[in-house]
Amino acid sequence: MAAHHKEKHSIDNIGWLRAAVLGANDGIVSTSSLILGVAASHATHNSILIAGVSALVAGAMSMATGEYVSVQSQADTEAAALEKERIEIQENPKGENRELTGIYVERGLEVPLAKEVATKLMDHDALGAHARDELGITDAMSAKPLQAALASALSFAVGAALPLLVVVVVPQEHLIPVIVVASLVFLAILGGLAAKVGGANIKNGVLRVTFWSALSMAVAAGVGTLLGTTV
Repeated sequence: MAAHHKEKHSIDNIGWLRAAVLGANDGIVSTSSLILGVAASHATHNSILIAGVSALVAGAMSMATGEYVSVQSQADTEAAALEKERIEIQENPKGENRELTGIYVERGLEVPLAKEVATKLMDHDALGAHARDELGITDAMSAKPLQAALASALSFAVGAALPLLVVVVVPQEHLIPVIVVASLVFLAILGGLAAKVGGANIKNGVLRVTFWSALSMAVAAGVGTLLGTTV
């Protein structure tokens, strides 16, 4: 008997990785940008800290809600497509067999082999075969709303906690430059880690994250400075 082998690929992590990286990145960028904006407006240290904590809580809840609603909509769409496919298999199995055979022919199999493969797969798990090869739905790529929501909320909170920690330990007169440097370092590490886990180019991941994050923080600091001099 041949040994069962399941090979792991980076794509297997794409669901949770996307939500976690998005959450942590947004947590760092949005919280540090808010802190910079408030600090640049000459607010007190206590006001800066309160604003940062509020951003952490509100952002984590917003990320969880948005991710859940988005992924749940995807899950509902997948469920509806699977139910439709299940009915079609029950009502017209021969037609569904021909449809699956045609898919395998388009992928390069000869007609006799494609028909044999389609028949065997449908005998084993008809809905699973059509879900995977016709609809593109697999266990690794299927929508998982709660997992995505929790990953987003927790990762956002962890990301937001990093610039908040800087606010706690750094004197207000040095806060702005330290927040900028520390946040960019955090983001560069995050971008490199995400690229490595996802099997992508690490340098490109680091540069992409740090550039857009630096731009975001610069805009926030500019707005804070403008408001601080006009209010």
